[in-house]
Amino acid sequence: MDQSTIQALGDGLYEALVARQPIAPLTASHPEMTIEDAYHVQQRMIARRLDQGERIIGKKIGVTSKAVMNMLGVHQPDFGYLTDGMVYNEGESIEMAGLIQPKAEGEIAFLLKKDLQGPGVTAADVLAATEGVMACFEIVDSRIQNWQIKIQDTVSDNASCGVFVLGDQLVDVADLDLALCGMVLEKNGEIVVTGAGAATMAHPVNAMVWLANTLGQLGIALKAGDIVLSGAMGAMVPVLKGDNLRLTIGGIGGCSVRFV
Repeated sequence: MDQSTIQALGDGLYEALVARQPIAPLTASHPEMTIEDAYHVQQRMIARRLDQGERIIGKKIGVTSKAVMNMLGVHQPDFGYLTDGMVYNEGESIEMAGLIQPKAEGEIAFLLKKDLQGPGVTAADVLAATEGVMACFEIVDSRIQNWQIKIQDTVSDNASCGVFVLGDQLVDVADLDLALCGMVLEKNGEIVVTGAGAATMAHPVNAMVWLANTLGQLGIALKAGDIVLSGAMGAMVPVLKGDNLRLTIGGIGGCSVRFV
């Protein structure tokens, strides 16, 4: 895919983000698009956000469950970028007017205290580089109409990242088996999703290893101070104006958010 097409597709996604108006799947008009092409489109979309003053503060890992991999017909995760324009704190409200077709996922967020540079990063390296973990909501939001996405569409669209909400408790990983941490997600006081860390590539640290080594092949390092969302622990939950969500992860803590 040539550079002018990549630039045009990235600009189209950025403009959809700003206008809050979804666009047709990129793969419908460009069926030849590869995953590598899609990451170049993603880079263009992110560059437009940085041009407006946003700053990269971490990464997100997506497509970490077998169910989603099967849905998209792939056998590996994907990644996107987090910026300071996406982050909300525990208990803050999110305006629906700033989103298009949001869904909420419960995740474990990692805060790094050391750089991680692949290839060759191991699970032990990830744990040694982690300052702590916290409960997190990722509010995924597709700029593609009706979530009609193939893997190339979601990668291009910054892995369908919308915004994210961090809990207020940072917990040392030394005392936890993250695979066994259970999650309960409540919507308006009713339990709607349960899950566990094992839903994320059998262990959230496996997802972190994949990310560090995949980025390493591209010459990109994870940096001390970065936040990394490790992937969904259960199904996505559609949200509407007026919804209140609460997430609790055993041993880690909680996170809540309200949509207004």
